[in-house]
Amino acid sequence: MILLLALAAGLLAGLMWARWRGYPYPAPELQHLWLVFVAFLPQFIVIYLPITRGAFPKWLVVGCLLTSQILLLGFAWLNRRLPGMPILICGVVLNLAVMSANSGFMPISPQTASRLMPEERLLDIQPGSRIGAKDILLHPEQTRLEWLADRFLPPVWSPYQVAFSLGDVLIAFGAFWLLAKPESSIQLKKRGIPL
Repeated sequence: MILLLALAAGLLAGLMWARWRGYPYPAPELQHLWLVFVAFLPQFIVIYLPITRGAFPKWLVVGCLLTSQILLLGFAWLNRRLPGMPILICGVVLNLAVMSANSGFMPISPQTASRLMPEERLLDIQPGSRIGAKDILLHPEQTRLEWLADRFLPPVWSPYQVAFSLGDVLIAFGAFWLLAKPESSIQLKKRGIPL
C-alpha cells in the first residue's frame, strides 16, 4: 500500500511540476520493465491467487519470495541511472537481507501485529508462524536484523493499517522520486521537446 501511495504521489508531483514548467510530463524511460511483472508473478501464484494460495510447501513459497526480490533488484540495477533508483535499490537490498536472515519471510513482532489483528486471534499464533502474505511472527529478541523488520505503522486514525519496514520506506521514496523528478532541460532538448 505504501508503494502505491508513493507511485500516485510521485506521478501527481511530476505532472504538476511539468505543467508548471510548461512542458509535457517526461515519463521515466525504464529499461527491461518486463522484469517487474516476472518478479511479481511467483508471489502472485503462491501468495495472492486464491486457487493456489496455501497449496505450496513452505520452501517453495520462500523460494518464490526471495526470487521476486532478486528479480526486482535486477530491474532496479539495470535502471540505476534514473532518479530515485539508487534509493529504491537500497530498499530492496534491506528487505532481501532481513527476509534472507529470517527464514525467507519478513519478520513482524507481536507488538506490531497486535495493531493489525484482534488480540485473541494473535494469542493463537505461535512465534515462528507465518501470518499474512509474507510475514513471520517473531519476538524482537528472536529476530535477526530486527531494525529492518516490518515495524512501522500508520497513525492509529488511518483507516488502512499495515506494517512496513525501513526497506519499504526507501522503495516507496525511490519510486516517488523516479516519477516526481522531471527530466533536465538537456534531456528534454535531446528528445525534441521545446522549452
